Amino acid sequence: MANDMNYQAAREADALHRAAIPHAVSVRFIRARRALHVTLSNGVEMSVPVALIQDLQDASLNDLAEIEITPLGNGLHWPRLDADVLVEGLIHGIYGSRSWMAAQMGRVGGSSVSQAKAAAARRNGAKGGRPRNVA
Repeated sequence: MANDMNYQAAREADALHRAAIPHAVSVRFIRARRALHVTLSNGVEMSVPVALIQDLQDASLNDLAEIEITPLGNGLHWPRLDADVLVEGLIHGIYGSRSWMAAQMGRVGGSSVSQAKAAAARRNGAKGGRPRNVA
């Protein structure tokens, strides 16, 4: 009897959670755009380029096309790549681990071009360039 009550309480909690938190109900890979198209339980549809997602950037089209939705709909799994992405992360624009995201932001920031950056590089070069590491 206690197990039946616990089971029923767990099912009710799950139903409340699934109603409140969006989860994936469908996903497909769009080859022409190299993007994921995810439909959420609340009707929201989003498209995310795989170039933004850790572990998916260099994957083949065939490997990217084989996607599974986890049973609760809170994750996406690529069996051929052994890669996983949380749906909540996609919703919030988190496409990888903290260190990977920081490296991506640094790469983009370091590649920016502006007149101020060019002028600073010229001034630094006139002083002899970047100081050497002394280790």
